[in-house]
Amino acid sequence: MPKSKRNRVVHLTNVGKKTREHKERLFENVRDSISTYQHCFVFSVDNMRNTHLKEVRQELSDSRLFFGKTKLMARALGRSPEDSYAENTYRLAPYVRGTVGLLFTNRPPEAVLDYFSSQSSTGARVDFARAGAVAPRDFVIPYGQVYSTGGEVPAEHDVPLGHTLEPELRRLGMPTRMVKGRVILEPPPEGEGDEGGDGGYVVCREGDVLDSRQTRLLKLFSVCMSEFRVRVRAYWSAATSEVTVVDAGDGDEDGNGMEGVKDDAEAGSD
Repeated sequence: MPKSKRNRVVHLTNVGKKTREHKERLFENVRDSISTYQHCFVFSVDNMRNTHLKEVRQELSDSRLFFGKTKLMARALGRSPEDSYAENTYRLAPYVRGTVGLLFTNRPPEAVLDYFSSQSSTGARVDFARAGAVAPRDFVIPYGQVYSTGGEVPAEHDVPLGHTLEPELRRLGMPTRMVKGRVILEPPPEGEGDEGGDGGYVVCREGDVLDSRQTRLLKLFSVCMSEFRVRVRAYWSAATSEVTVVDAGDGDEDGNGMEGVKDDAEAGSD
């Protein structure tokens, strides 16, 4: 009997590869922006989040942002004096690496730097950490009854963790059990010592590279360990043809830039 064509599995997560036409359009858009705008900024993003980035775009709506292959954006700027699109734009290329983007604007550099500086000083945009992030601090859940923040606030100001989450905690490796409707975190048996060394179950230590199990536990206890932040690395000004270094940074060397952004960022933003 022939296989039915009605019950087909359609994978909605499939993403088409970037075509050569798409890459050429990004290349040309970057070069057109060099001619159109007075300043080009290279900025890096810590703990990328689309929702926070959209706020930046709205604030800089008179400017244009680009994300994409860092090698492609660097090539558009130029890698040497001979292929530099405008005088000295090639000097920006060494900073186009890691999780970075390009911002083209006619705003004075001082205004742009003040904007990003004020974003850091007025309050961090925190979010739940993703796998691969580095833990900025320890998180240890005290033994005994488990509370919703896992000991982040005093028990008298907290509420007990819901019993429906207990199976999930056990699945994630926590030694919990139900006692009279309460979720109890049990200490290790005598002789095996305290796993955390300080009276609790260690979810992570400062400096740990978090895995998916740890990030899931942090989210269950509403512990945010990621901070969205934009840092300007360097900028070029058309009037002087000079490049000013603000924060050289170290970045990564994968050359992928911010390809993972789930919007039309690679094509630029007007």
